[in-house]
Amino acid sequence: MQSITPVILAGGSGTRLWPLSRKSYPKQFSPLIGDTSLFQATARRLHGTAGKIRFEKPVVVANSDFRFIVTEQLTEVGIDPGTVMIEPSGRNTAPAVLAAALHLMDRNPEAVMLVAPSDHLIQDNAAFHQAIAKGMKAVNDGRIVLFGIQPDRPETGYGYLELDTGGDDCLPLKAFVEKPDLTTAEAMLSKGNYLWNAGIFLFRASDVVDAFQKHAPEIVPPVQASVSNAQPDLGFLRLAPADWDRAPNISIDYAVMEKASGLAVVPYNSDWSDLGGWDAVWRASDQDNSGVAAIGNVTAIECKDSILRSESERLELVGIGVENLIAVAMNDAVLIASKDRAQDVKLAVDRLKAKSATQAEDFPKEHRPWGWFESLVIGGRFQVKRILVHPGAALSLQSHYHRSEHWIVVEGTARVTVDDKVTLVSENESIYVPLGAKHRMENPGKVPMVLIEVQTGSYVGEDDIIRYEDVYARGQGAKG
Repeated sequence: MQSITPVILAGGSGTRLWPLSRKSYPKQFSPLIGDTSLFQATARRLHGTAGKIRFEKPVVVANSDFRFIVTEQLTEVGIDPGTVMIEPSGRNTAPAVLAAALHLMDRNPEAVMLVAPSDHLIQDNAAFHQAIAKGMKAVNDGRIVLFGIQPDRPETGYGYLELDTGGDDCLPLKAFVEKPDLTTAEAMLSKGNYLWNAGIFLFRASDVVDAFQKHAPEIVPPVQASVSNAQPDLGFLRLAPADWDRAPNISIDYAVMEKASGLAVVPYNSDWSDLGGWDAVWRASDQDNSGVAAIGNVTAIECKDSILRSESERLELVGIGVENLIAVAMNDAVLIASKDRAQDVKLAVDRLKAKSATQAEDFPKEHRPWGWFESLVIGGRFQVKRILVHPGAALSLQSHYHRSEHWIVVEGTARVTVDDKVTLVSENESIYVPLGAKHRMENPGKVPMVLIEVQTGSYVGEDDIIRYEDVYARGQGAKG
């Protein structure tokens, strides 16, 4: 049986799917299609055994803000997190893939790795596993394998792979083609020997390291040093930041693949999408007879070829007579756009950043290693939050300079520390935390604990926090 280690890249921001996808909580962690996140679906697809392939524990590459989201979501679907490598900063896919390859080579020089983005939608797992099996024949011959998607339309948003011939087996790559204009895309579709570049790779770790040393040698020393000097941290592996930041910011396609020779391509002929815009989500979603994808609390009246999506349990989205429309509603932001302008959503994010709107990057539900919170109301000198704490989890021992807090437990039981006093606060009970008091909240129970927090004071920002103890080893600041 052939052993493969999945390397899951989970650091993207997905701005084209704003407002659901934001820098603080990007699309790979959201249930865009179905009940599980794209990240969870990717991990499940690359888990266990499939024919003569056995998947080892994954290596996940993510940034520090996502580290607890990664482990929480893997645990939810029953997958051992394996190695979670923490990137000190985003340097694109080339350094990330090289770091994973060097890490695997230290454990097994013959390790085979499948590199996969965490935000792609692949619903036919059996077909994908068959494609991997076809690619393994070339990998065992020392070749680097790419996966190409059989196009079903003249798509201008993807790069293409040109093959010498068409077919279903592992085929030689002739050339990479950048994102084309519509006329070129139509011509390539009619020729039949062009595939969409899926950005999924299969190779031996030693072979891709050799390719880096040959075609992008400037990347190897800083990434090698960052891996060698990496530090374990609560089960994560933190790459050394000073070394990492010297690595070029470049994709693996530009750094290595477009320069290497003898690459092989496996055509994948089943459903695939990178969900790179709301038009792609519309195509992948269940639609009614009028082509309307209605998701969440939605009422559609005489609408056509549109996606209407409400992400708020308190908000009903109603569409009347609309056509070719994207409408996505959340508690703090609403997107209305023509479906033909789906790729321009990132322009809205840029405009929001320019006006310092928090909605540009901050998700309304803030995820923490102990659970999550969301702001319900914010005023000049007060804020009301809903907070959920996982069973057995605890917030840090902390204090605030500028605010006091009232906590009202609405589900479960909280163990609350205020200075030297520890109190159990049950459902329908409350407790007051004075300004400046050292305090901590814990959930000693076996079910999630939910409370309402009322903050009052001259400043209620998340950065007004001093941590004294923290089981998650975070530093100071809003997230630590």
